[in-house]
Amino acid sequence: MSGERVSGTDGGRTAPSSQTGPEARIPDCPLARTVGVIGPWWTLEILHEVLDGHDRFEAIRRNLQTPAEVLRERMDQLVGRGLLDTEDGAAPEDRRYRPTDGGRALRPLILAMAAYGNHRLCPEDRSLIVVDAATGAEADPVVVDRVTGRRLDTADFLFARGPRASEAIAARYPRVPGRR
Repeated sequence: MSGERVSGTDGGRTAPSSQTGPEARIPDCPLARTVGVIGPWWTLEILHEVLDGHDRFEAIRRNLQTPAEVLRERMDQLVGRGLLDTEDGAAPEDRRYRPTDGGRALRPLILAMAAYGNHRLCPEDRSLIVVDAATGAEADPVVVDRVTGRRLDTADFLFARGPRASEAIAARYPRVPGRR
């Protein structure tokens, strides 16, 4: 799932072949699909490094303090799952990695997770913060609706079934209010 939209006769209910974990209990659940794409914990750790500009194998290995053989295997998996691209033909230790559209699409999740991790810490206890590159002012990542700019973490927004919801999703979630 490297950024492309899942579609087809089953409405994306079949887990993509790049899924790395066990099959989801409810395959058309977007949360389960996302976890399937992300897979192991180290996926976001490596993507964070690459998205921060550490695009060389050796820099990533050094920053994450990961044995070369382990990191090589993990990087190959991320390339195979469509989250990273690399230069063809370069020796593994000389490769540069760049995020695909699918990899870049996970950056807001990484930012939200960092904000969640810092949420209950006193400012002086935070080891990593998000700042505005131009001003240095600390940012407070939140998720907002692209159309209205309103925060989504309020009771004003809820999950509702989509047009191709399976029976399991339809049984748990309401129709979109105001629609038939």
